Amino acid sequence: MSEKERLHTAVLVAPAAERRRLRKQRRQAAARLQAEQRRQEVAAAKAKAEAERAERRATRYLPAAGEPGPAALRSPGRFRLPRHQDTSATLAAQYPFLAEGGLGSHGVFVGQDLYSGASFVYDPWVLYQAGIITAPNVVLAGIVGSGKSSLAKSLYTRSLPFGRRVYVPGDPKGEHTAIARAVGGRAIQLGHGLPTRLNPLDEGYRPSGLSDAEWATTVASRRRDLVGALTETVLARSMTPLEHTAIDTALTETVTENQVPILPMIVDHLLHPSHDPDGRLTEDGRLVGHALRRLVAGDLSGLFDGPSTEVFDPTLPMVSLDLSRVTENSTLVSVLMTCSSAWMESALLDPNGGQRWCIYDEAWRLMSEPALLKRMDAHWRLARAYGISNMLIFHKLTDLENVGDQGSAMRSLANSLLANAESRIIYRQESDQLGTTAKTLGLTGTERELLPTLGTGQGLWRIKDRSFVVQHQLHPDEYDLFDTTARMS
Repeated sequence: MSEKERLHTAVLVAPAAERRRLRKQRRQAAARLQAEQRRQEVAAAKAKAEAERAERRATRYLPAAGEPGPAALRSPGRFRLPRHQDTSATLAAQYPFLAEGGLGSHGVFVGQDLYSGASFVYDPWVLYQAGIITAPNVVLAGIVGSGKSSLAKSLYTRSLPFGRRVYVPGDPKGEHTAIARAVGGRAIQLGHGLPTRLNPLDEGYRPSGLSDAEWATTVASRRRDLVGALTETVLARSMTPLEHTAIDTALTETVTENQVPILPMIVDHLLHPSHDPDGRLTEDGRLVGHALRRLVAGDLSGLFDGPSTEVFDPTLPMVSLDLSRVTENSTLVSVLMTCSSAWMESALLDPNGGQRWCIYDEAWRLMSEPALLKRMDAHWRLARAYGISNMLIFHKLTDLENVGDQGSAMRSLANSLLANAESRIIYRQESDQLGTTAKTLGLTGTERELLPTLGTGQGLWRIKDRSFVVQHQLHPDEYDLFDTTARMS
């Protein structure tokens, strides 16, 4: 190799060796820094541990048995107290947050709050005015013999001195008849063999403030809706557009020709229309005509085939329709309830009618009929506007699951009744009903376990998001009047 080639090679090798040396120096410097950082961390940890040990050594603790000598502040013997047991009402003075404060003192006396021992009062109109609730409707559920009927009767009879009125559009068991008569009201008994008639086509009570034209329109609309609802109840299905036309034509002809239209006239015009040159109207109304004929000449006759023998008087403190004579026929009960609801509707929806209770007993019967369910839903939604408090009485909340099919419109309407009632009163429930009841009402675990242990007259009151356990109390005269077990005893 020549001298020139050796010099060139040395120039190429020297920079590589220098780079290796520099990298080694950097690694050594980084290692020294990490070692120094670890030494500082160890030293800091030792200093902290030493400081904590010094603090513990400097801290003075009292012995478990206390200081010896006069500083002990102890009596010569052991201090013993007997165990004491008392009611929550007494112990509330020591722990004042032991029980609910209640709903106030304004309203109808119900009984005793079992947790606080105080009197419990309830009035949906008072609570609405105070802003405690926004929906004045009530749902009351309890098994047979739990005392729910007595509670319902107490609530509405004790409201009468405050100027409220009571309407019972259908009493399947006749439980409210004696009460209506005792308070100066009227109980209208309907059934086969009785002279009482209820004309579905009556004009009914005329609310104040309506002009003649407005009243005529209201009456025509109510008659059309009622005849349609009766037809659908008997047919057990919805009507077709052609059947609606047939009924509307027959109703128009009947009202034009008669000052007091009655149902047999509607049937006659359906089966034999006055103006039907091609026979199409007769064919369209044939099925609905025969359906309504059951109410005037068939197995449901005797109640709707003539002018009304009773006049609805909204000024009475209480009006009840006794259906106990027709409970064997579920279709007839549904038809009667449809008629009676419409009969009372004009008085219920009178904005100047005052504050009124509307009692729906044996609710499982009512909600099985779409027409009744729709009418009830309308009443519940308009409760605040017209000063109405609707009370729906169940045996158990699982009755709601028997209304229509899952996801159907009827099931939705039934659930909306519960949603529009912020006062839920639950009396004793069987163990197999606890899951559904707790889920439907959003009960806590404690409230759920409480339900099967409630005694007669004891109920869990859910007022919006507040809970009370109340013992209903009756006057001896009320007990005699409200008793539903006389035949058994």
